[in-house]
Formats: sequence, C-alpha cells, structure tokens
Amino acid sequence: MKKTVFVLVIFIAMVSCKVTTEKAVDAKIPIEKTVKYPSDVIPFMDKWKILLGDGTQVEDLVNYQKEDFFYVENDGSTDWVVYKTPNSGITSRTSKNTRTELGEKAHWIPETGGKLTGTLKVQHVSTTGDATKASSYSVVIGQIHSDEGHENEPLKIFYKKFPGHTKGSVFWNYEINPEGDNSGRFDFSTAVWGHDFSVVGTSPTTYPEEPKFGIALREEFSYEVNVYKGIMYLTFTSEGHETITFTKSLIKSDFATKEDIPQQVIDVYASRRAVSPERESAYAGEINYFKQGNYNQANGESTKSETYGGDIAKQYENGSYSEVWFRDATVGESTEPNKN
Repeated sequence: MKKTVFVLVIFIAMVSCKVTTEKAVDAKIPIEKTVKYPSDVIPFMDKWKILLGDGTQVEDLVNYQKEDFFYVENDGSTDWVVYKTPNSGITSRTSKNTRTELGEKAHWIPETGGKLTGTLKVQHVSTTGDATKASSYSVVIGQIHSDEGHENEPLKIFYKKFPGHTKGSVFWNYEINPEGDNSGRFDFSTAVWGHDFSVVGTSPTTYPEEPKFGIALREEFSYEVNVYKGIMYLTFTSEGHETITFTKSLIKSDFATKEDIPQQVIDVYASRRAVSPERESAYAGEINYFKQGNYNQANGESTKSETYGGDIAKQYENGSYSEVWFRDATVGESTEPNKN
C-alpha cells in the first residue's frame, strides 16, 4: 500500500512539473497585441481626411492612428476615438487655431444638404487664457464650412468651460456671409445648455457665473445636424438634460439689413470693427462640407493662452490643450425632418 502511494505521489509531481514547465515555456511566447484603430470604432472614416495638431495631413484614415493626436481609448466599457491637439502647433492657412479634425471629402450645397451626427464627451479644454476673450477655454466639436466665396462657417458647435467651474456650456454659432467685403463678418451665438459665446469675464482672470444647466467635462451628449432643402435642423440630446432643437435657413438671411443685426453682435464686435449685413441669399448655391473632431479655440495670440513656445509635450503636461472623445458618429445624405 505504501509503495502504491509513493508511486502516485511521484506521478502527481511529474505531472505538476510538466504543467509548470509548459506554462513557463508559454510565458516566453510573445503575445501579439491587436491594434484598434479609430476606423474600427467609427467605421465612416473612409469618408474623411484629417488635419492633426502637428500639421500632419492624411487622406486615408482606414487603419490609421497617430499617438497623442488621433487614436482609441477605452473607458472601461466603451471604445472612444480620441481627438487631441495643443494650443499651439501647425494649422491650416485660414486659421490661427490648431486642430485634430476631420474634413468631409464629399461637398454639397445647402439645397442638396447632408447630415452629420456625433456622440461625444469633452475630456479637457485649455486651462489658460483671457476670460474676456469669447474663444478662451473652448473647442469646436462640429462644423459646416464653406469651400468657396469667403469660406465662412454657417455652423460651429462649441463646448466651453471656464477654469474652476464644474459645468461648461454647449452653444452654436452662425457666421454671416456678407455681400462683397468680408471684413464686417460676425458670428451670432445661440445657447444649447449653459451660456452662449457672448458671456465672458469682466477681466482676464474674472469669470462669469457658472451655468446652472451646463454640461460637465466627461459628460456625454449628442448632436445631429440635418441640412434638408436648404434648411438646417439641429438637435441636441443628453441624459438628464432637456432635448433642444433649432431650425435655421441657410438660403435666406435673417441678417440682411443693419436693423436685423442683433444687439448681442453689437456688444461683442463693436469695439473691434463695424459689422455688415448678410447677403439675402445667405449660403444658397455655395459649396459646403462637414467637419468633426477637435478644433481648439485657444491660442497664444487672440486668447492669450499659454503655449510654452510651441512645445507640444509641455503643453500637454501643463493643461494647454483640448481633448474630445467620440464613441459614435455618422455622415451622409439629409433626411426629411421627423422621418429619420
């Protein structure tokens, strides 16, 4: 009996040794890491090109990513496409602001239209800037951009949060399209949740009252931009917030005379320049396209934001950047309102 037990112990020890050895051998085998690209999370990337905050331009975004600018993060349950850009980098010819932002390859006129949706959360906006400047501490997360004429922007969707505040604001701006000279152009701003563009501090370091019904950093919300037969239909949704909708013509101006120019515009722009009325046809017949991602509105010149001499690593280390995460988005043809 003792002999049988002894043999059994030896057998068990040999088996255990074999398993341990196999595990040790397996542990030396390199594990192949699967890369997840933004195009794996949001598959519409074939419809876009991108400009990154370091000046990199890429036409083919399928199976493309770039560390520190355009990549995938998981928050523990969901994959998100990250758009990150510093306050100072290399940007487009028409702007002083850096961006890691998609540009739609397809172009369209308002009469034909198109549709863009996005579900996102803003992770960070610049913590430096001049509170009296309307663009400070803000990022544009969706646009319609004209590709001819003055190349103005009939839509910019903003997120903005002042330092020290818990809640930020979501608002959208419409840029008028003047007849002839473009020097008198202006933005008219409309609040969604929180303040609009015109609410600023009374001094560079004095902030306005925190919005009561705003959106916090890392709080999810969605927008839909549906341009149908020349009319822009906007829908904004977020859990725990009222769904907000707007309708705005892109083919007939609301600002065609001096008397039509809102007081908000006079208050914001009068100290800088005279403002002009818009041409009656607004953007009718003009080629446009969508943009989506992270268009950082902070810079070292107009908003007096810290840029650390353009050193991107230092900007990221010290809060001088913006970062936006999208988990879902679509782009395509417009749909008849209420028949989505």
